[in-house]
Amino acid sequence: MQKVKLSFLYTSIIILCCANKPAPANDHVKWITLDEAIVKMQKEKKPLLIDLYTDWCGWCKVMDKKTYSDKRVADYVGDKFYAVKINAETHDKIVWNNKTYSFNSNYRSNEFAVYLTNGRLEFPTTIFIPEDGNPQAIPGYMTPKDFEPLVKYFGDDGYGKIPFDEYQKNFKASWK
Repeated sequence: MQKVKLSFLYTSIIILCCANKPAPANDHVKWITLDEAIVKMQKEKKPLLIDLYTDWCGWCKVMDKKTYSDKRVADYVGDKFYAVKINAETHDKIVWNNKTYSFNSNYRSNEFAVYLTNGRLEFPTTIFIPEDGNPQAIPGYMTPKDFEPLVKYFGDDGYGKIPFDEYQKNFKASWK
């Protein structure tokens, strides 16, 4: 009888611990594949935001945890962009604009990552591809506060109309 009581007690404790565990937050960017983005872009024009990362990059993980998991960032990116996450070191073939990119052993990266960054491979790198199709690579870790003027420059159609320096002078930050 004592074993039954102890078993019941342990089971109850486990159930209570699991029941009180908070649900994981959905405040993170919803990533899609490049292929999914290409299909969606044919139906509705939006700029593309690519998070170019590697598995070994510590700052890439920090940006995922602190920037791409920020609700303001996730909401804005989800509204204004097709968000794609690409491992720069993938050996998978990537097709973009009718060209196939493969792994390049000289760079130890996929040729698509080399193309997106003009050969300046730094991680993390945020790539914005506006509707004109010219990739704009912004290397380095950014906090939500640092990320805001850039993402809004590309998301609110400032890109191509006003130089970023001028845009930034008049920018009113709200993600403090």
